[in-house]
Amino acid sequence: MRRRAWLTLGAVLLGSGGVVTYAVAGPPADQGTRHKRPVKVYGLALKSSSADRRELPRTDTEEFSLLGVTWTGGAERLAGTAQVRTRSAGTGEWSAWHDLELDVDPLDRPGPKVRGASEPVWVGPSDGVQAQVVRKNGSTAALPKGLRVDLVDPGVVTDAETRTGTEAAAFVMDPTPGATDSQTAEPSASAAEPTDTVSASASASATETTPEATASASSTPTTPTTPTAPKSTVPEPPIHSRADWGADESISPDAPEYNADVKVMFVHHTDGTNDYTCDQTPSIIRSIYAYHVQVSGWKDIGYNFLVDKCGTLYEGRKGGVDLPVLGAHTYGWNRESAAVAVIGDYTQTKATDAALTSIARLAAWKLGQYGADPAGTVQLTAGATQTNFFGKSFTSGSPYTFNRISGHRDGYNTQCPGGLLYDQLPTVRAWAAGPVQGLKVTSVAGGATLSGSTYYTKGAVTVKWTTTTPGALISKVELLVDGKVAATAAGTATSTTATLPLGTHTVAVRAVHQSGKATTTAALNVVAETTAPTFTTAPKLSLRTGTVTTTAVPVTLGWKATDDKALRSVQLLAPTTATFGPTVTASSRTAKPGTATTWSLRAYDYAGNYRTASLSSTPVILQETSATKSGSWTSRSSTSYLGGKSYSSGSKGASLTWTFTGRSAAWVVSRASTSGQAYVYVDGVKTATVDLKSSTTLYRQAIWTKTWSSSAKHTVKIVVVGTSGRPTITTDGLVYLK
Repeated sequence: MRRRAWLTLGAVLLGSGGVVTYAVAGPPADQGTRHKRPVKVYGLALKSSSADRRELPRTDTEEFSLLGVTWTGGAERLAGTAQVRTRSAGTGEWSAWHDLELDVDPLDRPGPKVRGASEPVWVGPSDGVQAQVVRKNGSTAALPKGLRVDLVDPGVVTDAETRTGTEAAAFVMDPTPGATDSQTAEPSASAAEPTDTVSASASASATETTPEATASASSTPTTPTTPTAPKSTVPEPPIHSRADWGADESISPDAPEYNADVKVMFVHHTDGTNDYTCDQTPSIIRSIYAYHVQVSGWKDIGYNFLVDKCGTLYEGRKGGVDLPVLGAHTYGWNRESAAVAVIGDYTQTKATDAALTSIARLAAWKLGQYGADPAGTVQLTAGATQTNFFGKSFTSGSPYTFNRISGHRDGYNTQCPGGLLYDQLPTVRAWAAGPVQGLKVTSVAGGATLSGSTYYTKGAVTVKWTTTTPGALISKVELLVDGKVAATAAGTATSTTATLPLGTHTVAVRAVHQSGKATTTAALNVVAETTAPTFTTAPKLSLRTGTVTTTAVPVTLGWKATDDKALRSVQLLAPTTATFGPTVTASSRTAKPGTATTWSLRAYDYAGNYRTASLSSTPVILQETSATKSGSWTSRSSTSYLGGKSYSSGSKGASLTWTFTGRSAAWVVSRASTSGQAYVYVDGVKTATVDLKSSTTLYRQAIWTKTWSSSAKHTVKIVVVGTSGRPTITTDGLVYLK
């Protein structure tokens, strides 16, 4: 942070003869703590550089965070442009020029001490300012007198601010702060001008000179009597009090006035940066309050409510959040309305969902106090003759139709609340009025699984949903089973659980808006059942064709599983793992010869019920040497053969016979382009003629298989056919399953 010279108590003599005093403490204390200091407001006069221009050159100042341009005469309009730029107290960098909003709602009958003013703009901690005001080209109206830039330092007021800040400078000053040594200061309204009320010594015919006083004689009158707060149709949202943002009630001593009711909620924005942090919100509101009261000369802050981008709501003008307090916000329409201002600028940035949610809750509550539908319309009586942003003309005393939730620009010629926020108002109305928007079930879990258009469960379900209406506007969400409430969740919840009785059911979600309007999703079909699948064909293993090694024998694992509702899958649990679809009934695997292996299958249905079935089997390799021979056979040796040896014969009628006890068998051979044919006899019956010819040479091939329904003693005999031109066959043994 850049260091500045610390001033001692002194005084600056103004050209008008007024004196502004200031006092500043010594160097900052411990930088880890922020000490309390009061709000500071002061003005710097703009100098004339030509008839069409007033300027303030780059000027060092004490720290401030909000500023605006003001001028003498509350009834005067500034036909031109006003721009400011500021220097960051943290970085020392100068900002770009910022155009101030000059289309500020005028006063109906401004008093002599009320100043014309731009909208204030929050810039964050700053210690330098530059300003310029330029008359509009072609305008014949002179620039107003007394032009100055007014600066507001929000100080450190609340206990929360002392805990969250980092700067510890302690300023001790009188209520009218002074200028720096480089610029004379003009007294601001806090010292030289009264608030927007008429003093007790005024004549009996005097009228209030505030923006509130914009109603015609036919408009609804205000009352100084505190009314009774009507009960709303919806809950009151959390609203932070004036004390929470550190309101100095001594600068606004006048009692509030009240309207008869609230017919419309006008939505505003405060302008300025959107880069503030939400812990700065009290400082921002306090600065706006000081600007409205001590600079512009109003009796209180103009807005009834304010909300930051985090969605935190604050009480604005005093008088009771639950009462129809007369505000100063929307020229010509204050007598029948209330207003909420979103902190920030929403001309090029959308308001956050958090802010929109709070606006919707606030509007629904305030309008609900008077039985009004937030999505409806109502007629208001114009308190002034004017046109709005869209060019629509209003005549004082005549009725006009407004949305119950309207934008500032609907009633006055201003860009407020910014085009993007204005475009979000239909969403705010829908959220505020109900029913719940965008309700849909996103999943049914907790043990339930979807098959086709039906969910299956053992009984438990966890239903999840989403809505586009924020949960804060939903009073409750109900889970309906067969049309009856089975579970109830808070409006902010996104899921709930229930246990269904066995049988077929319909399940739906019903969301109840805080207005009482309900929205229900389409019903889902859910079956609760606990019957496990069955294996109508028990798992079985059989040998298949393929390459045989001393470590792997090709086998087929077969089964048939069914379920009374919906079979989901069959899983192989051992000796390895795999998952099969509900229509699969076989899988090609390999088994280790000479080792008993357990094969375990588990069938699942969509409800999560399951049944397990297992079998144990051992593949056995019978070498050719274990066979009974007849005829001429030649022994061959090669690492390509099972066990390193095989038998070959080209003698017609030569045979090998194996005897074993098992339920599946496979004959293993070597194949080549010159291989011949063989007959296969099973238990004395010729069952096949097998041709061993192959275009490529292959070893250890299970070329023929046979499987029986159960294990029994069998004989397999192979006989050389003696095929012409290629009579020789080479056999590598027999494999069987026991």
